[in-house]
Amino acid sequence: MGLLSEGSPLSWEETKKYSQHVREHGIQQFINLYKRLKNRQGDVLKWGDEVEYIIVKFIDERREAKVSLRAKEILAILTEKEQADPLSCKSLWRPEYGAYMVEGTPGKPYGGLLAHFNIVEANMKMRREEVTQLLKENECVMSITSFPRLGCENFTDPPYKTTPDEGCTRSLFFPDEAIYSGHPRFKTLSKNIRLRRGKKVAMNLPIFRDINTVIPVDDSYKHSKAALPDHVYMDAMGFGMGCCCLQLTFQACNIKEARTLYDQLTPLCPIMLAFSAASPAHRGFLTDVDCRWSIIAASVDCRTDEERGLKPLSEDKFVIKKSRYDSIDSYLSPQGEKFNDIPLIYDPEVYQKLRDNDIDHLLAQHIAHLFIRDSLVLFSEKVHQNDEEDTDHFENIQSTNWQTMRFKPPPPNSTIGWRVEFRPCEVQFTDFENAAIVCFVVLLTRVILSYQLDFLIPISKVDENMVNAQKRNACAEGMFWFRKDITTQVSPPEASEVCQTSKSSQNISDSFAKMTVNEIINGKEGEFPGLIPLINNYLSGMDVDADTHCTIQQYLKFIQRRASGEILTTASWIRKFVTEHPEYKQDSKVSESINYDLLKTIDAIQSGKLKCPELLGTSVISKTRENIPAAMTKDSCA
Repeated sequence: MGLLSEGSPLSWEETKKYSQHVREHGIQQFINLYKRLKNRQGDVLKWGDEVEYIIVKFIDERREAKVSLRAKEILAILTEKEQADPLSCKSLWRPEYGAYMVEGTPGKPYGGLLAHFNIVEANMKMRREEVTQLLKENECVMSITSFPRLGCENFTDPPYKTTPDEGCTRSLFFPDEAIYSGHPRFKTLSKNIRLRRGKKVAMNLPIFRDINTVIPVDDSYKHSKAALPDHVYMDAMGFGMGCCCLQLTFQACNIKEARTLYDQLTPLCPIMLAFSAASPAHRGFLTDVDCRWSIIAASVDCRTDEERGLKPLSEDKFVIKKSRYDSIDSYLSPQGEKFNDIPLIYDPEVYQKLRDNDIDHLLAQHIAHLFIRDSLVLFSEKVHQNDEEDTDHFENIQSTNWQTMRFKPPPPNSTIGWRVEFRPCEVQFTDFENAAIVCFVVLLTRVILSYQLDFLIPISKVDENMVNAQKRNACAEGMFWFRKDITTQVSPPEASEVCQTSKSSQNISDSFAKMTVNEIINGKEGEFPGLIPLINNYLSGMDVDADTHCTIQQYLKFIQRRASGEILTTASWIRKFVTEHPEYKQDSKVSESINYDLLKTIDAIQSGKLKCPELLGTSVISKTRENIPAAMTKDSCA
């Protein structure tokens, strides 16, 4: 979710009054930090994952499932170990937007040893068990991207009524009580986004049209001009920020490597979004999209009518093309500059101040672009800061630009280096799937750096890919722009041989083509080497013990099979489950009983009680504390 400073939140009027103050001091804080740390060298690879979970309550006698609003109570117990002994914790826990959500990370980052891939899944399993121990008999912790009936009547436990005429969100569907109350940031964000925008946020997802689908899908259009009759309408931040995701953070050896990884991973974001698609059902309906991304972008879209280009600029400074939650708008490395083909909106005064302090053009425009946004939450205790030591004003803006990638400077007075955060993936049902995705992306970063691979394509094509990635069944059927020749002089000869584009080509448009997810990940004979073959080539030159080799190959085979269409994405599996359910009326609706059976089945799959080869394949051996090497269990997060 970003920065979680403690304090007393100011009203929106006071926050708005201090927005320029926050921007000015935030930029100065970044300049001071950059000058101190721009030449920092020698940090080793460290990385970690973040998994978000939803707490579900089953009411078996009525065949109903609700989100359980007990996150605050559960987190109070989960965080006791960290408060007592932060250095020995094997997992860390943080609140998320929903009062039914928790976020878990490893207690310590993983390092550069390949053997660490043996403990990722075991740590995820341990985290799940930690929460499970605190649940009531009829509750379950689930790593699902979206609760299918979020926003339906009485979807929470305990149930609450919505208050469309008062409160933070004023939603027709999402009660304020479903927002996490243990930290003032979340409700304040909800309120201030609505106030800054001048109206409620609005999301409209096209309905999945089945034989008996009725249009209009409901009477939302009668209550809101923003609702489209043939779409599923949602009107609260909770519909986006109440979804769960899977994220990774990498530490680079220096700022140059961090900028390279930021750029090279950017074209992978839509590919991995399509690959991890897991959210076709929203507000009790099947929609015609498979992913959460556009929902979450719209759920925090605080742009005014002027900033969205609906009115001439008068009170505001910029027309801004995207929400503050979206794909990135520019590359950061010199190699990426020629692919920045979208005019970047940035604050010229901020840009000039950064340039005057010897910050290069690409980084200066990136920061100046982030700082076209206002502060959304400000605590009275944090208004006045020491810009030489504090970075809260910088992080205030940085952490509320929720983009596919995040470039993260080292925290002040810390041993942590320059980092990059990879943010597009939807969370999967099982620890096996989540571990497989994490290990695949981590391995890919090593291959990118070792072989100096080049994935860069125009930013406009990445944006186009992000739209296509969310379409129904995009992983199997979608076509995505991708670079044809990704190799360099240090890449494996066999990979270079299958790439067709000449490095001497001066025409950028000749360097990329449309490919399927299968072709990108598994390769296309004679034309594209594929990411998995490149990873396997890299591993062939490493000293890998048998157990680690087995673990990695299980994960890579899962990635290959899903990319090829041999097994389903989570979204396709959910859609199939609903449409084949005996109670489904071919009307696009996910009823209480269908939702109950769906979540019960997911629970059985994630616990290992039910095999699901169409989702996981046939040869999954989960890594647990019982079957990882004894030497690795001494410190599961070392």
